[in-house]
Amino acid sequence: MKTILFIIQKEFKQIFRDKSMLRLIFILPILQLLILSNAATFDVKNIRVTIADYSNSSSSRALIDKLNANAYFSEVQSVSHTQEGIEQLNRGKTDVVIEIPNQFEKQLQNGNTTQIQVLINAIDGATAGVQNVYITQIVQLFNQNIQVENKHVVNEQILPNRIETIPSFWYNATLNYKTFMVPGILVLLVTMVTLFLSAMNIVKEKELGTLEQINVTPIKKHQFIIGKLFPFWVLGLIILTIGLLIAKVVFNVPMLGNILLVYFFTAVYLLLILGFGLFISNHTETQQQAMFIAWFFMVIFILMSGLFTPIESMPKWAQNVTLLNPIRYFVEFIRMVLLKGAGLQEVLPNLGIIVFFAFAVNGLAVWSYKKAN
Repeated sequence: MKTILFIIQKEFKQIFRDKSMLRLIFILPILQLLILSNAATFDVKNIRVTIADYSNSSSSRALIDKLNANAYFSEVQSVSHTQEGIEQLNRGKTDVVIEIPNQFEKQLQNGNTTQIQVLINAIDGATAGVQNVYITQIVQLFNQNIQVENKHVVNEQILPNRIETIPSFWYNATLNYKTFMVPGILVLLVTMVTLFLSAMNIVKEKELGTLEQINVTPIKKHQFIIGKLFPFWVLGLIILTIGLLIAKVVFNVPMLGNILLVYFFTAVYLLLILGFGLFISNHTETQQQAMFIAWFFMVIFILMSGLFTPIESMPKWAQNVTLLNPIRYFVEFIRMVLLKGAGLQEVLPNLGIIVFFAFAVNGLAVWSYKKAN
């Protein structure tokens, strides 16, 4: 026990002695959380719209006014011909081109069906789909107003009342994307910092040539491993604490569940990540190699974690691959606890999987370390 405490004390002194390492551990994750949480948005805003109004009527101007009044459209400009708008679309100077036909107002007043043409830049299919929904909703609202004003009659009968839906948004009543993104980004930062540091830690001993000297000392290997990795386990919990404070104070993320449950899950999760970092360090000879391998796995873990792309939207084979991704279970867990107020019973499957992974990965890491030495 004294040996482990001695190694832990040495590691902490080494960490706090390196000022650049302190900035890397504490300042960068804070900046990343603040920046990424504001940049990684699902909202589609600042849409540029170009309109070719061949009608030039009060009805077409009313529709244009509704587009102008929408906060999601940053620029609504008019052109003489549709081809001008298409040229702007090709040059990337507009996102949507709308053509209002010549007989637009006349057809509306006569109760006939009229159409407007909407051309959308669909290089980003998801963004184009959202833009189409925005425009469709505005047109539908405009159409309802026209029907009310004209009191349109079909077959001498007034149109029946529309069914009105009143949505109730649970867990994120304001539909704020930051409420959804901040907990997931916090998971990524905790994972990245602890994985990179643990992966490079023992490799650094190899580069300095001190690992061979340690191996011939009476220090047992489990004592050495615990002493080397325990400080990063503590640092991971500290980063989690700072991140939760930022999430609450800066982004006002609701924390409905038990915070102690979050710390317990994170403590087990960090054992898994540290074991994975140890496994990487056992099979690399330089810190550069360890960094590249750790980053290779992190990119896969991030993209298949469900943070940016819903797992349900992935192909079946990709959904099966995500079952091996530890970040997936942590992201699901922290959202369930913080946003839904889930208890231990609801998150027990996630916890059980992480515990299993932690035992398996650490067992493999320790075995490979013994085999390598």
